[in-house]
Amino acid sequence: MMAGVETIVRDHPEAHRYELLVDGVLVGIADYHPVPGGIAVPHTEIDAARRGNGLGEVLVRGMLDDLRGSGLTVVPQCWFVRQFAHDHPEYADLFALD
Repeated sequence: MMAGVETIVRDHPEAHRYELLVDGVLVGIADYHPVPGGIAVPHTEIDAARRGNGLGEVLVRGMLDDLRGSGLTVVPQCWFVRQFAHDHPEYADLFALD
């Protein structure tokens, strides 16, 4: 990430997704849908021109931080979220892994 860049991760429940905004521009999404006891995340995407800058991690971390304390678990169906779960044990309590 570049210094001085404002990133915001917000839930957009009507669209069933988390959104990542960089300096007010939508650059990433994490789709979700309800499952018993939590949410499943089948797809994440970062704008092609912005990939390779760590924005996927910013998006997933922001989503998980927002969900912490909600009592919901995350079923990572998306390969990127599944990899994040394995790489970041500090979030292990939020994941329902098989």
